[in-house]
Amino acid sequence: MSESVVLHVRGRVLVGPEDVRDELWVIDGRISYDRPAGVRDIRAVEGWALPGLVDAHCHVGLDAHGAVPEDVAEKQALTDRDAGTLLVRDAGSPSDTRWIDGREDLPKIIRAGRHIARTRRYIRGYAWEIEPEDLLAHVAREARRGDGWVKLVGDWIDRDLGDLAACWPREAVEAAIAEAHRLGARVTAHCFAEDSLRDLVESGIDCVEHATGLTEDLIPLFASRGVAIVPTLVNIATFPRLADGGAVRFPRWAAHMRRLYERRYDTVRNAYDAGVPVYVGTDAGGALPHGLAAAEAAELVTAGIPPVAALSATTWAARSWLGRPGLQEGAAADLVVYEEDPRADIRVLAAPRRVVLNGRVVA
Repeated sequence: MSESVVLHVRGRVLVGPEDVRDELWVIDGRISYDRPAGVRDIRAVEGWALPGLVDAHCHVGLDAHGAVPEDVAEKQALTDRDAGTLLVRDAGSPSDTRWIDGREDLPKIIRAGRHIARTRRYIRGYAWEIEPEDLLAHVAREARRGDGWVKLVGDWIDRDLGDLAACWPREAVEAAIAEAHRLGARVTAHCFAEDSLRDLVESGIDCVEHATGLTEDLIPLFASRGVAIVPTLVNIATFPRLADGGAVRFPRWAAHMRRLYERRYDTVRNAYDAGVPVYVGTDAGGALPHGLAAAEAAELVTAGIPPVAALSATTWAARSWLGRPGLQEGAAADLVVYEEDPRADIRVLAAPRRVVLNGRVVA
């Protein structure tokens, strides 16, 4: 579509869960709700329009072994885009993906810098692996390198213990989170188990990834502090396979992983019911393929979250949480059009009819 073409999106435009309009216009890549005067070259798109989907836990530029070449990262980003994901919070990557910012045909990325992990306590090739005395300096560096987020590894298997265990002493976490906040960055952490959660939340963390270790006594703490979770249920589905692979060497860890998996839906539903903010994230880019935001939203519904709330967790609420616009007047035209109403059936998200990025129909 050339720059002179005006896009007319008509049908039902879901500006918000209850704010439904009949049409919008895309002029010079921006959204308008006023019909432009004197324009002849108009392209019409019909259907149910939503803000571009958000994957709030994604890893562009990363695979199971670490950083990937730019051509592979490009394919990852294109896969997300064609599935309707137009905004990604990259929750940790050793790759420099700033070059993507110059590509109007690729999703927008909010980066958390590189993972920060305890020595030999995370996936090889992913993280800065350090000891607690170096945590503050690394958090400060990643806060400056990222786009307003820092990513800690809050727990991982302790091989001597044979089970998941917290990675950081509380005093180190408190100082690190305070420093990130001083520098204007929010902090999130990878956490599978229970042990690290109270220290992280009481130290002021803003978000927890996976959060499978949430328990009845911890959920009210998360809710009262407004700490968000990104459950990545499509990733948690791999826990049984992981447990089977490590059961001989680490039987205690394997049993723990299976318990976390078995209660995953109850954990997410109980957190949502208590008022904990829940957002869609897939953990794509490690062991999982890209383009799974629709599948994750459907998993939230399976867990018991109402369909409109699950939809909001990858559209309106997610964009607000990340400080990015949706379908507001004057915003960049990043939207996805569907044949049917996704509020009625979340599975509609898996089949976008048109994808519009920066005002151009790209898929």
